[in-house]
Amino acid sequence: MSVPDFTPFTLTHDGVDIFGLKGGAGAPLLLLHGHPQTHLIWHRCMERLAQHFTVVMTDLRGYGASGKPPSDHTHLPYSKRAMAADQVAVMRHLGFERFLVCGHDRGGRVAHRMALDHPDAVERLMLLDIAPTLAMYEATDRAFATAYFHWFFLIQPEPLPETLIGANPRAYIESVMGSRHAGLAPFAPHALQAYCEALSQPGAVHAMCEDYRAAATIDLEHDRADVERGRKIGCPLRVLWGEHGVVARCFDPLRLWRDVARDVSGRALACGHYIPEEAPDALVDEMLDFFEAAEPTVSVKRHAR
Repeated sequence: MSVPDFTPFTLTHDGVDIFGLKGGAGAPLLLLHGHPQTHLIWHRCMERLAQHFTVVMTDLRGYGASGKPPSDHTHLPYSKRAMAADQVAVMRHLGFERFLVCGHDRGGRVAHRMALDHPDAVERLMLLDIAPTLAMYEATDRAFATAYFHWFFLIQPEPLPETLIGANPRAYIESVMGSRHAGLAPFAPHALQAYCEALSQPGAVHAMCEDYRAAATIDLEHDRADVERGRKIGCPLRVLWGEHGVVARCFDPLRLWRDVARDVSGRALACGHYIPEEAPDALVDEMLDFFEAAEPTVSVKRHAR
């Protein structure tokens, strides 16, 4: 997809290529996508946001046009810690020492880890339709496991999920995304096609599974260590969730985020899980309200090219 006024880039961190787009002017805003998508989840929001911010949208490692590194039995290469370090390195390479972050779904979990591991980098944080990973696993019941079956399917040992999804990536995407509140209607045909093509790339299904295997193992270790040490998100946090989504039905997201962050606000939006594509105007309004309340000058350091 060609987007006027947005420049594509590929930067390498720790041997992994990270693809992204950059455009607009103003305070730097990093947008992180979820599963099973790419940076294109922001296509309904990006141009309006670029009128107010320098917008950076990336594909997480393992997704889209970004690299899909080998993993191991620890799943550490796909930990949210590794993914967060990628994103901080990218932003600093682009010249931004401190920046704003909005993450949806898996991207929100990466952003959560980023705010804990790199508190000097994250000015303000917005998370979309998630509760903390540890809290969600610990409170799992039949209703949640049924609605989010993919959490438990993707973590099965290789090669079962890889084989089944790899046989028909489109069927997987249309089933998972189409089973939510609004079905497939919110997804523009070009975006849906791009998600299917991305998951059809060599190594993409395995990388996606490793993301989820890490979430159920090494990420939980990191989260428990934070709880034991009393570490909490220190920057202002705004959480939004879809009132028709599974997170709202199975959890109390605002209460759970207040357990792990010091300065939390949030509310439900009139949509389902895929907020950037189901309710883009309401989301951008929330972003402007929250992110423009930041200090007038977000720290920017221009690196030599």
